Amino acid sequence: MGLPALEFSECCLDSPQFRERLRFHEAELERTNKFIKELIKDGKSLVAALKNLSAAKRKFADSLNEFKFRCIGDAETDDEICIAKSLQEFATVLRNLEDERMRMIENASEVLITPLEKFRKEQIGAAKDAKKKYDKETEKYCGVLEKHLNLSSKKKESQLQEADSQVDLVRQHFYEVSLEYVFKVQEVQERKMFEFVEPLLAFLQGLFTFYHHGYELAKDFSDFKTELTISIQNTRNRFEGTRSEVEALMKKMKENPHEHKNISPYTMEGYLYVQEKRHFGTSWVKHYCTYQRESKRITMVPFDQKSGGKGGEDEAVTLKSCTRRKTDTIEKRFCFDVEAVDRPGVITMQALSEEDRRLWMEAMDGREPVYNSNKDSQSEGTAQLDSIGFSIIKKCIHAVETRGINEQGLYRIVGVNSRVQKLLSILMDPKTATETDTEICAEWEIKTITSALKTYLRMLPGPLMMYQFQRSFIKAAKLENQESRVSEIHSLVHRLPEKNRQMLHLLMNHLAKVADNHKQNLMTVANLGVVFGPTLLRPQEETVAAIMDIKFQNIVIEILIENHEKIFNTVPEAPASNSQLLLSRKKSTESKPPSCSERPLTLFHTAQPNEKQENRNSIINSSLESVVSSNANSFLNSNSAPQPSLTSSDLELEVIKPNRPNSLSPLRKARALYACKAEHDSELSFTAGTVFDNVHPSQEPGWLEGTLNGKTGLIPENYVEFL
Repeated sequence: MGLPALEFSECCLDSPQFRERLRFHEAELERTNKFIKELIKDGKSLVAALKNLSAAKRKFADSLNEFKFRCIGDAETDDEICIAKSLQEFATVLRNLEDERMRMIENASEVLITPLEKFRKEQIGAAKDAKKKYDKETEKYCGVLEKHLNLSSKKKESQLQEADSQVDLVRQHFYEVSLEYVFKVQEVQERKMFEFVEPLLAFLQGLFTFYHHGYELAKDFSDFKTELTISIQNTRNRFEGTRSEVEALMKKMKENPHEHKNISPYTMEGYLYVQEKRHFGTSWVKHYCTYQRESKRITMVPFDQKSGGKGGEDEAVTLKSCTRRKTDTIEKRFCFDVEAVDRPGVITMQALSEEDRRLWMEAMDGREPVYNSNKDSQSEGTAQLDSIGFSIIKKCIHAVETRGINEQGLYRIVGVNSRVQKLLSILMDPKTATETDTEICAEWEIKTITSALKTYLRMLPGPLMMYQFQRSFIKAAKLENQESRVSEIHSLVHRLPEKNRQMLHLLMNHLAKVADNHKQNLMTVANLGVVFGPTLLRPQEETVAAIMDIKFQNIVIEILIENHEKIFNTVPEAPASNSQLLLSRKKSTESKPPSCSERPLTLFHTAQPNEKQENRNSIINSSLESVVSSNANSFLNSNSAPQPSLTSSDLELEVIKPNRPNSLSPLRKARALYACKAEHDSELSFTAGTVFDNVHPSQEPGWLEGTLNGKTGLIPENYVEFL
């Protein structure tokens, strides 16, 4: 398991979990720093102690063999796996070279020692400096905040406003320093994958040059060296793209921190000061509190960022009521009282600001007015997968293939934005868009045309490969062997709506032709994957973890290009029958991301009025007609016994039953694919990734019944996958 990704959205909350994950990264950096220091020391010993060359080389080899890379994320690409095992390969080579009594090492300081020292001083040293600054700002912010919260509410309003402004400035500065520190830590973790291994590779190449007896061993090593060089370059290229994405996200977080909050299972969470009665009086203890509206559970964890540890035992209570505390009844500001069902007395809490108190009051249904802060910022795209959309893409592809298939940097070099927008406006004009015989004029540069194609795909309401399948494609790219990856992606492509699949087929055929000319245009399959991965498989939410998965998006596109004939021209070897694929494709042709406000249609056979039943049967019969006729021989060959005749309703039941577990099947676990907010008491609210127990079909069509945190309720059937 790799290091957990540090989300910028958590910098604002500064939760104990965030501090714990940050400590993991700091420990990894310290471990890397110590290892590099040791490696540099070993290298110098190797150069200086020629008489003890064999012993020094063995120690150096052992050091390499013991170190293991830890990457950010829950899976590694083939390039990262190659880089991760490179140290072990180097150690093996060094042990073999020791047997040949190699000659002395020259230029080792230049190719090995200097780059490692530079990386350690410039990168890890910069991360340490950022940590000192972060720790200093943490202490400063907490001190100012405590001093501010201890101000008497009876002071003049001007003094209070000035104090509020000062705290806001300190808080903002702390937040910016926290973002910069997290960004630097993750940058160093990524950089070490190539800046650390590359000098070692150069050092080994130097050894092969100077040692007389290493010629045969160098020949054996050359294949892995080539693979590793490509992996390092690919990793470097991915890093450059990922770094710019992460930096852009950090800037967005700086500008609008509240618009990029992380999805949380809690209705509200953050720091509160809880009043506690002691023998000598009362004291205010800092707690990290969470509240869940469904269960009305408040959890209080005593924690102080300055000490970096918990100050007591966790406590959880069930909310009974929440009331704002009047200023004239208490010395502190921003206070409210909470009554619990399972704890006597009143719990007085102090929020960090007036706005913070309002949010807590709103979450707990207190007496403060409720403000609806949810804004639908989703903008509809003007591009569509209609006849105009297909016409535009076909015209762009035709222009590229006839005029610019050999242009260097095809699709990588972007056109001038104003020219791209002008071309798109012409292509999207309904008066001329449907004229298939009209070609794009030669006056338009190829880079403008390729940029217009990519821009149109990004203008679609959702990515071409759809939000709901994005995680499935990423999981497929993370499978261990190539055959499994191709098979799973093959199956997923045939679950896409018909128009999406047709457009993807059209695009992959074109990109395969581009890749075939890579010697002229320099656009290999890997380069095309880098260009089109974020466009065709962009995530629904922009997070650091999602950015780290860009490399797997690229792998998916590479597989689609390399295997486009098999994937698009053959039916996948899946447990589901061909008829199921046709039905699911027919149903999802005009689909859009599911909405929890509309109950999904059931695929189960239920009694309906005669007229509707006849229409439904006619649709199913027309969908199945080609399948039954084309697969008749395979059905007869697979069963020697005569097959019973099937009516349309029998066919419907036979085809659709596997989509849902039988009511007599054992209870199973299931994972949520999307988030859903309950609209009725009988339904469950949940976030993406939630795991349910005891999942089984319900009496209501289109819905499953399951258990979450001890509560049993209904779950939309097409919102989950069974584990």
